[in-house]
Amino acid sequence: METESEPYVRLSTLRQLHQVVADLNTARSLADTLQTVADGVVAGLNYELCCVNLVRPDGDLVVAAFAGSVAAEALITGRVGSRASWDRRLSMADAWGDLRFIPHTEGWVLMEDDVPQWHTDGPAPRFEDEWHPHDRLYAPMYASGSGRELLGVISVDRPRNGRHPGPWGQEALQMYASQSAIAISNARLRSNMQRALVRLEREQQALRASEESFRQAFEYAPSGMAIAEMGGDQHGRLLRTNDALCRLLGRPASVMRRYSFADLVHPEDIGTLLRTSAEGGRAELRLGRRDGTYVWVSLRNSVVADTADGPRFLLTHVEDIEERKRHELQLAHRASHDALTGLPNSAELRSRLSARLCERPTAPGPAVEVAYGGYETPGYDSQRDGGYETAGYGTEGYDSQRDGGYGPGTGPVTGHDGGYDPAYDPSYDSGDPARPGHDPAPATPSGYGGSPYEHAPEHGFGFEPAGVGPYDHHVHTVAPTGGDVDDGTKGLAVLFCDLDGFKSINDRFGHHTGDAVLIEVARRLTTGVRDGDTVARLGGDEFVVLADGLGAADAADLAVRLRNAIIPPIRVDGRAVRVGASFGIGWAECGMTVEEVLNSADQRMYVEKRSRAKVHRRAG
Repeated sequence: METESEPYVRLSTLRQLHQVVADLNTARSLADTLQTVADGVVAGLNYELCCVNLVRPDGDLVVAAFAGSVAAEALITGRVGSRASWDRRLSMADAWGDLRFIPHTEGWVLMEDDVPQWHTDGPAPRFEDEWHPHDRLYAPMYASGSGRELLGVISVDRPRNGRHPGPWGQEALQMYASQSAIAISNARLRSNMQRALVRLEREQQALRASEESFRQAFEYAPSGMAIAEMGGDQHGRLLRTNDALCRLLGRPASVMRRYSFADLVHPEDIGTLLRTSAEGGRAELRLGRRDGTYVWVSLRNSVVADTADGPRFLLTHVEDIEERKRHELQLAHRASHDALTGLPNSAELRSRLSARLCERPTAPGPAVEVAYGGYETPGYDSQRDGGYETAGYGTEGYDSQRDGGYGPGTGPVTGHDGGYDPAYDPSYDSGDPARPGHDPAPATPSGYGGSPYEHAPEHGFGFEPAGVGPYDHHVHTVAPTGGDVDDGTKGLAVLFCDLDGFKSINDRFGHHTGDAVLIEVARRLTTGVRDGDTVARLGGDEFVVLADGLGAADAADLAVRLRNAIIPPIRVDGRAVRVGASFGIGWAECGMTVEEVLNSADQRMYVEKRSRAKVHRRAG
């Protein structure tokens, strides 16, 4: 009878298998697929119970779906069996093709393992192929491919005919397990893709939100920001600037895209900019405005790089520090300048004087004279190439009632912090042959002639003692050796000035008048010297003038000129007051200290003060 019905059984099994496999492809998620696998076994393969165990990422198997018994489903769904216990079961079972069968006579050894199970007791089988409640039949599900990775195990129980499945039943369960593995793999793939799409969409949303936040932060930042290109032919070109930077530099955004920071930076700051652009970091420099002025800014750069392609662009934050720089300069000026007169103070004077001195003494000689402006002793003419001319600093023909005591023919001179320049003096014309006492030969640009600032040699051959190499670039300061006689040597003259009669003005008219006198004296001293010379207030009524490139006669002429400039009356609050001045001329020379130089000039000033008649020192 069984033989006669075998074709019918085969056709019926194929129809049922086709239907349940078709149902596997209708599931929309992994959980739905797993439950459809369990329901298909019960509905299409004639088993009362089915459990689907799924391999977790850690290798253990979890009960992911159950069909056939609500009580059993509630009891074991979600429970986990270790991979070792499952491997033991599958290895000890009888192989029915890809299926694994453990009869009830051997299953007792598995009662204590950790694999979740549901079973009931029953009588012993009455015939050989009768199903016993403790029989176990497993259908492993493997991933497609040569690796045969285990995806899970289908466990079935209680066939409806009460018998062990025959060859066709086994084949149907085996085929169903294979199709279930494909369905589970596809469901996992769809689930991973859906999760990836969700994650990608979230990342895109976060990226869009980040870009919008950056755009708003960039556009509406209170300080300037710019994005510049890095690398290639357009390296450094500005790609994008915000409104704050455009307002700071007075240029519209469309125009800013034509420039790079190298086009806008002050020429003196180009090196700083290049170092900052190459390395990132921070720098303070000046950028050009549209009106031609420069503004101090602080640049903070961030190199935005791609791990594969290297630097992509430079994000620059530009902060206006003009006000801070102005305050810094003011503080530096206050620290180095006298608050009353605006002249360099004692500390600044010592700093400038110290910069010209070194510890090694030198002896003047012909080479020294050549180094200081290229003049040689033979044929030197003090009336040419920088000497103080008779009509300029000499006393001959001086009229104190005219031109404020500045000497004949001298008019107002443009002056500033320690500077007299004959180019600004209408009375000074070294090339005018009609002027008495002038040589038509052209004068040097320094005004005094032979200044080491303008004619400093490229080596120190004329200054080095024996045994010193030719690479000392310091231009040594030397002093004339002929006393009051001009021997042709040009040096750094230090004129120490002390006002005569100032104390009586202070005592008689008060400090307000005394301060006004000091301010006017400072102005007159400043306008009486060249650009590059230093007029400093040492303290009280003492002033010091540093004038480089002078001979002994030049320095004496300068002292007379400055004394004559101070003598004319000074009007304060409608009252005319007078002060005199005593000058001592010292010379700075390498090998001397700053204090030695100042003390030498101070002592000469007191010698000159004592040697003058009292009538010439009287003032007020």
